[in-house]
Parts: sequence; C-alpha cells; structure tokens
Amino acid sequence: MKASGVRLVDEGPGFLVVNKSPGLDMHSRHTTPGLCAVVREKYHPASVWPVHRLDKDTSGLVLLATTLQAAQDLSALFREQQVAKYYVCLSDLTPYKKQGLVQGDMVRSRRKTWKLCRSMDNPARTRFLSWSVCAGLRLFVLRPITGKTHQLRVAMKALGAPILGDRLYHHQVPHWPDRLYLHAHTLRFGLHGQEWIFHCPPDTGSLFQDRRVQECMQALGPLEDLPWPGQGRCGHTN
Repeated sequence: MKASGVRLVDEGPGFLVVNKSPGLDMHSRHTTPGLCAVVREKYHPASVWPVHRLDKDTSGLVLLATTLQAAQDLSALFREQQVAKYYVCLSDLTPYKKQGLVQGDMVRSRRKTWKLCRSMDNPARTRFLSWSVCAGLRLFVLRPITGKTHQLRVAMKALGAPILGDRLYHHQVPHWPDRLYLHAHTLRFGLHGQEWIFHCPPDTGSLFQDRRVQECMQALGPLEDLPWPGQGRCGHTN
C-alpha cells in the first residue's frame, strides 16, 4: 500500500502507523503536500494529528492520531518519554566508542546547526549499539531517550561517526549517498492497558538494500531485545 512516499503499516484504536519515505515533509509547503495531507487523501479522509515528527530526510515509522482524544493521550506518552523508539543508521566512519550513552545539552552553532555540549542542564540522551558491516561501513541502532531537534544526527557527529548522507553534519564524501541513512525502525508503547509494537525495516536507499547490511540487520532480531547499555552514565563523547 504505497502512495506518494507513504505506506500504511498498521492501525489501532484512534491511530494510524505509517512508513514515511525520505524527502517527504511532515506538513505541506506551498503546493507540495506533506505527509499528513497524503495520509488524509489516501487512507483517512478525516483529520489526522501527528503526535511526533521525523526530519524531512529521515524515513520510517510515524504515529498519527485519528481522534482528538487519541492525540492528547499519545502526545502525553511522548511528552512523558513512555514511547520507546529505535532507529537504524549507517556511517562510513568508526565511532570513538562502539556502544553506550551520548548525552549533553544541545546548543546552536555558528552555522545554525546544533552541537552537543558538556553541560547537563536539559540534556539530549541517546543510547546506541553498533556493528561493523564491512570495511568503511558500520551499522548503528539508536534509542533516543529524549526527543530534541536533530538529536540523533548530532549524537552521531559527537561520536565521530556522522550519518552517511547528512549534508549538515557530515563532511563531503567522494560519492555522495543517495539519501540520509537514518530510519525510524521500531515504535513501542502502552495505551489503555494494551502494549503496541511496530517494526518497519528500511526499504529505500541502495546501502540499506545492500545484502551485507540486510544480513546484519536481520541477524539482530527485534531491536527492543538487544543488550542495551545499562542506566549508568557512559559519558559525554564530544
């Protein structure tokens, strides 16, 4: 069920789960329809409310409420950090450390991008694991604890392994990738006494479709069951 960069993954009481393609904005801009407009046209003629967001160039799972009550309930889950989110991404560089926790305050840089600081007043927090796929290519699984603008992209830069295809935080490479290699793979949350979990492997991007990357991702099993680092601080990596 694909249409204009959106695929319906599943639905539940008061919500839809869709897979957003890279390059699609959450909201319409001028005459270009955004994700919400496409979903209304193709899958749900009534209103839908996004309860979180993905960057334009990030692909993957997006949760949309179909009632105002569900929008309030789901927004509260995100606000209270009760939704577990798992992302996969690729980098061509080796990180300073291969697993752990990246945390710190995020501030604007002179280039109007974001950077991670050592202060901890209102820190962005991201847990991560990584595996070597082959020479010059590494797979990361990221679990953001907080939800700040560009958080995962900034965390990867702080690790010394910015995401392939990230034109804001990665230096130029000889053959620029065909997309930003960041994908929202898994969502897990409880709502009204029921647990919901949705998985969606990436289906666009030549490197995500590479046999070696596919085999590495498949070998991991469910991302939520991976041996995630403990709750102790693993240190700032800037």
